[in-house]
Amino acid sequence: MSNINITPYIDILLVMLIVFMVTAPLKQYEHQIRVPQPAVSAPPQDVRQDTIIVDMALDRTIRLNQKIVTLQELENTLTEVFERRALRQLFIRGDFAIPYGDVFIVMDIAKRSGATDIALLARRADAADIALLQ
Repeated sequence: MSNINITPYIDILLVMLIVFMVTAPLKQYEHQIRVPQPAVSAPPQDVRQDTIIVDMALDRTIRLNQKIVTLQELENTLTEVFERRALRQLFIRGDFAIPYGDVFIVMDIAKRSGATDIALLARRADAADIALLQ
């Protein structure tokens, strides 16, 4: 009757575990994480606190705070708005059925215009929007 000696396997496993534990904290990530900081001073008085929402419909119309705009107008308007603001936040709202490429184009325009924080909001498609898909 012969038995398998597993002691060398356990030794190798423990050495690998120690190597991975030592090297894991050294791994560098490309994405920087920004943690909210407590407000030190009040924002300047000329900064408007209202939100900017870019609404995308299934028929490829784009609305900037309920005003219909083209992609070129969107870039020019956002550039002007973000030049006057300290907080450069933007919300992009659209249906689940909008192709990702269309959303990516609007995100690219927002980044070129100076937006630093971009959030994506989802809106469910209603019956009129579903009819456009068919």
